[in-house]
Order: sequence, then C-alpha cells, then structure tokens
Amino acid sequence: MSIKVRQEEIIEEFSLLEGDLEMSINYLIELGGQLTSLPENKKTDDFIVKGCQSKVWLCAEEKNQNIFFNADSNTVVTKGLVSLLVRVFSGHSANEILNEEIYFPEKIGMGRFIGSQRSNGFSAMIKQIKLYALAINIKEKNE
Repeated sequence: MSIKVRQEEIIEEFSLLEGDLEMSINYLIELGGQLTSLPENKKTDDFIVKGCQSKVWLCAEEKNQNIFFNADSNTVVTKGLVSLLVRVFSGHSANEILNEEIYFPEKIGMGRFIGSQRSNGFSAMIKQIKLYALAINIKEKNE
C-alpha cells in the first residue's frame, strides 16, 4: 500500500469524526494505544526525537530494502501522532519516503486539535523519519 493510499485512509477515518475536536483527540489516543511500545533499551537518547515537547523515541530498521519504524512517547496524544507517521511510512523504500509529500495533517485539520507546540514536534518527527531514510539511501548507494 502506497504512502498516498495510507494518507487517504487516515483522511477518511478522521472525516468520519466530522471535525469534532474531542472525538479527534480521543481517536488519536486510541491509535497511540494500538502502537507497540518500544522496549526500554530503545528509550534512550540515541532514539529520541529532538524538537518535541514530549519525549518521543523513534527507531528505524531496514528489511528487504524497505524501512520499518517503531516509536513510543511518554504522552498518549503524542504517541497517537507518531503512530500515524509509523503507519504512513513503515514498509516503504528510502526513496519513497524521501520523495513523498505528507499532506494528511492539513486535510484532517490537525492544527486545530494539537496546537503549535505539538505541530512543531510533529514536524520534528517527520524530519527524523526523512533523516533515517536519507541515511539508509546513502548507505545503499555506497554498497
């Protein structure tokens, strides 16, 4: 399933909530609860996303030329946000991750229900995912 299709799924899911802020936040929390927690040995400064108000840990693993992400956070809403990114980006090649535009946050009106601090943190999470993809892309070219 492409990154675009996954974004469209998220847009469709949030459209069912009809812009209700409380339901949107509750849905984010529910999504975060479905994300597999990281083991404690991955909750270190090596995996922390810089620029987030909450603590967010993000790990990447390459398998068969695709990148798989796992993440965790110390807050339930932020864990929901990072779970959306794990869902969108996991299982794709470095090139796909680097070249795809992320548009679902605007389409679901995310800015209305997460505020500017979390928006900055969300951007930092996307940046970290793209940095992982760039590093893996460079590694693949040098092999």
